[in-house]
Amino acid sequence: MSDDQATKIRTLLRSGEPIEIGGRSRPTNRTAGQRTSRPSTTALLAAFAAIYLIWGSTYLGIRYAIETIPPLLMMGIRHLTAGSLLYAWTRWRGTPAPRLREWVYPAIIGPLLFLGGHGSLAWAEQRVPSGIAALLVATLPMWIALLARLWGTERHLTRASLAGLVLGFLGVLILFGPDVLRHDGELNLMGAAAVLFGTFIWAAGTIFMRNAKMPESPFLSSSMQMLAGGLSLILMAALVGEPRHFRIASVSTHSWLALAYLIIFGSIIAFTAYTWLHMVAPPSRVSTYAYVNPVVAVLLGWTLASEPVSIYTWIALLVILGGVALVNIGSSHAHEPPAHLHVERDEEVAA
Repeated sequence: MSDDQATKIRTLLRSGEPIEIGGRSRPTNRTAGQRTSRPSTTALLAAFAAIYLIWGSTYLGIRYAIETIPPLLMMGIRHLTAGSLLYAWTRWRGTPAPRLREWVYPAIIGPLLFLGGHGSLAWAEQRVPSGIAALLVATLPMWIALLARLWGTERHLTRASLAGLVLGFLGVLILFGPDVLRHDGELNLMGAAAVLFGTFIWAAGTIFMRNAKMPESPFLSSSMQMLAGGLSLILMAALVGEPRHFRIASVSTHSWLALAYLIIFGSIIAFTAYTWLHMVAPPSRVSTYAYVNPVVAVLLGWTLASEPVSIYTWIALLVILGGVALVNIGSSHAHEPPAHLHVERDEEVAA
């Protein structure tokens, strides 16, 4: 055997492609950097159902979980557990362990996203209905578009994007307006403001991530962010004294089941479906979950938890989602971020 032949065999073995010794190679599903097989319709429907329905239901899951578990502590347990399981699964599949310097950016971004974003959301859901919280989180694409322009990562905003920003924030004013004018207490303004603040922090973390060097494996990167974010949530919970007033025996079965649902379905199953969809479907189609999640959350909160839904809520829902649609249309020709950023925004946007 010549040296060239030996080199070719070693290359094939390292590539992981199926080969047959002494016969013709089997046909593969992908060529150089390109997929030739199409996913089944059943798989696509199941994956979209996961990010539409599961992520839309996590807002109500958070409300049930924090009934007897302090909000920051609950979110910390959720993300530490989900991050540990995802990290262990990624390493089991053969992904090399990250080097110490590769933890720097996840250690910054994780607290921004999960402490700033999810921590604020969980705290706020003690005061605002889950459907209203989901509706306010739907403004995330607008915050991202605005911050990207202010920080110079986008050269300009199109007319559609500008119109979407104006329309989206008009929807927020519709949601706030009646209570600001009447002071009748139907909407807790501090809780709603906390959701918007957390969404803003999440958008800032997302923009920062675009220029950060993260591990190549999206699963490893996301698990590292969840671990860092979960640890920061636990530390903050300790600082504000949540563990002192927490008794495991007082946690209801309802809350335990909701926490398990958030870990298994919200953080692992739906996130994995989101990651896979970004590999097989256009990003514009995957991003449609941003329109569906608030509708699912409002309907579930109304039907299962008897959360009040006024005419202002429905009007604000339509106006905000219209604004998000315009922002996405205006950004359709913008520069796409690296592929690993798409998958990292799975747990970011989802509750």
